[in-house]
Amino acid sequence: MISRGRQASIVASPVLVGAVTVLVTVVAVFLAYNANSGLPFVPTTQLKVHTANGANLVKGNEVRQGGFRIGVVQDLRPVALPGGKVGAELDLKLDKVAGEVPVDSRVRIRPRSALGLKYVELTRGRSRETLPDGGTLPASQASIPVELDEVFSTFDPPTRQAAQENLDGFGTALAGRGEDLNELLRQAPELFGRLEPVAANLADPDTALAQFFGELGETARILRPVSKVNARLFSDMATTFEAISRDPDALKATISKSPPTLAEGERSLRAQRPFLRNTAAFSRDLSAAAGELRGALPIVNEALEVGTPVVRRSVGLNDDLQGTLRALRDLTDAPTTDTALRALTATVTTLQPQLRYLGPYVTVCNYWNTFWTFTAEHFTAPDSTGTSQRALLNSGAPQDDSLTSQGANEFATGRNVLEPGGIRQFVHNNFYPSAVDRKGNADCEAGQQGYGYRGNAHDTTADGFYERTVVEPPPGRGPDFTGNQGPTFDRYGRNARGIGLNRATVPPGQTFTREPGGRGATVDPITVDQLKGRGG
Repeated sequence: MISRGRQASIVASPVLVGAVTVLVTVVAVFLAYNANSGLPFVPTTQLKVHTANGANLVKGNEVRQGGFRIGVVQDLRPVALPGGKVGAELDLKLDKVAGEVPVDSRVRIRPRSALGLKYVELTRGRSRETLPDGGTLPASQASIPVELDEVFSTFDPPTRQAAQENLDGFGTALAGRGEDLNELLRQAPELFGRLEPVAANLADPDTALAQFFGELGETARILRPVSKVNARLFSDMATTFEAISRDPDALKATISKSPPTLAEGERSLRAQRPFLRNTAAFSRDLSAAAGELRGALPIVNEALEVGTPVVRRSVGLNDDLQGTLRALRDLTDAPTTDTALRALTATVTTLQPQLRYLGPYVTVCNYWNTFWTFTAEHFTAPDSTGTSQRALLNSGAPQDDSLTSQGANEFATGRNVLEPGGIRQFVHNNFYPSAVDRKGNADCEAGQQGYGYRGNAHDTTADGFYERTVVEPPPGRGPDFTGNQGPTFDRYGRNARGIGLNRATVPPGQTFTREPGGRGATVDPITVDQLKGRGG
């Protein structure tokens, strides 16, 4: 009982609980603050590293090996390196568990992020000899890679301006010289092959090429103040001396005709003044285009890079194309070619009216798909002995023009049944039904009118079976006297029988005829509202 009372009094003491909480918090803050410098009571070793410079390292940067943290940079200071240069000395604090460091190990300072944070990467060597605690790695075993900002610093404003001028000059030099570049690329392999021995001779030390260029630069430095004058002088002198050496008499004649030539030149310059004025305006406008070209040069350069191998291959393609063009020329020269073209023209002339007549049956009434759909249903209709089609063929009536007879010259009409009591056969179909009217509106008669009978539809013949007859149109009326039947399916998804959806007119642009061999008509493009007005 006494023991439980003491325990309760300790837990119930607010002062004691608060003191313990504060102590734990202070220890946690202390450990977090010193985490970058190493945790207390963790055994470590010291290692010094000499580098060419500090590379923006700071105290507390990590030391890693194989991607794992094995220590921190404890301190860094400037130090004199062999050869009189000033570098940096890094004090590395390594965890004891990382092991001894071989003397041939290497150190590399690497970026940890794009914001400039660095870390020291330690690559262990293979030597059995290790560095003692506090040992030093020389600067020859430490490397500092070139940083991205150092690369960008090389492109200072003068360098960027010079690069822009170079690109502008190169673009102007390449403009309008595509064929020359193609020819250059074609001859470049041969040129470089011959250039190789020349370059080998120039690279020989006995030629003293480096000394030659040095002296040439000194000469150019001396002549630089009068370079423009000398250039013009040599050009004029070359032209003059060449003319004099070839024909001195011509020089005399030139001098004698110079005064009238100059007078004519004055009059010509007056006439050229508008042209020069327009040329100056064109040049001002062209300067804007040249400025835009500067931004387009990367695309042009990429196109040239991609197009170079294509141009190389185009030489062989042109050689192969010559054979093709010769074959085409021989084909046009052949006397049978005209005959074949005339026969093809006659074929198209014959086929075109048929296609115009048959086209609406497919594009408007969709009879092609409908035929195969119902054909499959017909041939698969079941019967007690197999299929209905099989039973129909096996029980074909012995009559004139029956469905099973060969050599029929008309449709089955139920005439002349030879077997007493045989079932008479009739074709239940309208012959040559229309697809469209003369304006291209749907008139899909097949499958919508049924078929006609003699007299009343419920009348039967003497033997009790229906008899097929052809319904004749009234006098002066065509076969479509009953009016347009409309599409096989209307815009509401049903036709006269209450099913489906299809076109209401010939598609715009399609030529068609209502009768075989007739002249074609074309339906102009129409709007959806117009289609709805036609009932489609």
